[in-house]
Amino acid sequence: MRSLGIFAVSWPIAAALCLCGAGMSVAQETPSPATAATKKNPAQTTAAGAPGLKLTLQDALERARKNSVSLQAALTDSAIAHQDRFQAGAALLPTVTYNNQAWYTQGHNNAPLFIANNAVHEYLSQGNIHESLDLASVESFRRASALAAAAKARAEIASRGLVVTVVEDYYAVAAAQQKLLSAQKTADEGDRFFKLTQDLEHGGEVAHSDVIKAELQAQERRRALQEAQLALLNARLDLAVLIFPDFNENFELSDDLHAPSPLPTLGEVQQQAAQNNPDIRAALETVRAAGFDLTGARAGYLPSLSFDYWYGIDAPQFAVNGPNGVSNLGSSVLGTLTIPIWNWGATQSRVKQAELRRAQSQRELSLAERRLLAEIKSLYSEAETAMNELGGLSRSAELAEESLRLTTLRYKGGEATVLEVVDAQTTYAQSNAAYQDGAVRYRVALANLQTLTGVLTTP
Repeated sequence: MRSLGIFAVSWPIAAALCLCGAGMSVAQETPSPATAATKKNPAQTTAAGAPGLKLTLQDALERARKNSVSLQAALTDSAIAHQDRFQAGAALLPTVTYNNQAWYTQGHNNAPLFIANNAVHEYLSQGNIHESLDLASVESFRRASALAAAAKARAEIASRGLVVTVVEDYYAVAAAQQKLLSAQKTADEGDRFFKLTQDLEHGGEVAHSDVIKAELQAQERRRALQEAQLALLNARLDLAVLIFPDFNENFELSDDLHAPSPLPTLGEVQQQAAQNNPDIRAALETVRAAGFDLTGARAGYLPSLSFDYWYGIDAPQFAVNGPNGVSNLGSSVLGTLTIPIWNWGATQSRVKQAELRRAQSQRELSLAERRLLAEIKSLYSEAETAMNELGGLSRSAELAEESLRLTTLRYKGGEATVLEVVDAQTTYAQSNAAYQDGAVRYRVALANLQTLTGVLTTP
């Protein structure tokens, strides 16, 4: 049986199918999706007359990346980490401030009583250039750089994980459309077979029990059709929520579920995963950040040096020149060397904390490397198995369809029983559903490989 492809089922038709009552005749009351798909113009429209949006898988991925809250949260974290790195780098550079102060001190005979001040009235208006040199600040910048790289890798992990979700939902809609077509076909076949048993009973060729069995089967096929309609509705809603910010239900799928999509070799997957795996990259950067954190903690044992340069006014008058014509403008330089002596073991405690965090990050890196090796084999085997089974599922669906046709002909000729026909109908429905599920499984397996390699295999 050749692949049916993806027939676009218009949204009004799917909605109308969902309203069909259990007692309605499928052949008479429910429009055939296949007929509707072939008669409608490729640019299908909704009830309001607006053209339907045709979505390829790549279109759906782009829309999901823009509208995914979880991905945007990861990208926001990455952007925040980048700003942390910028701030840590700026802390290494000199700062310039401008200060204005006015001190009023109790005086006696124009001399200040408060010995720390220089005059009864003292005005300061001066710029200050400040620079601090210490190992802790340098390591803080390096740590922020590593954490920014780790946050970027985690954002890529979220992006690759979103691909799997979109692929699963996208092809779930495609499979649901195919299943609806199959359910419609088997429901029509059940109605025709029920009519056939009635005609044969009127001619005295079969017993009434055959008619009862055929009617039961027809009712079961109608219920299966309604379940297929509901499954398509839910699949479309899941995809719409994922890719549209305004919950747009007016769309069609362009990519074919059964289009050929090759599986890369195991060697290619291993090479791409080793070079471009964000999980390993995030773990490596976390280990680097923990190492810088440890060095920064140990810097608490070392002296720190700072420089200050002031230029401006420090005088009893808020003026460039004093009363005697002497300039109040001047400058001063201060150098400070701070030597740590005793802080009750706080530095030792910070070093111990940093050592514990580094050891844990190293363990997590080792786990990520082992997990990557296991996932390469597991996910590749899953994709390979799904691909190999897909051919058998396709052949089973072809054989089941041919078996149903031949069994029905044998029943008409009196060579087969009603139970054989019912069994052939059930087998056809199950085989076709398994074929669609197998195709989705293979697509999702390829998407899972993308989480390791960063390359999505598409037709």
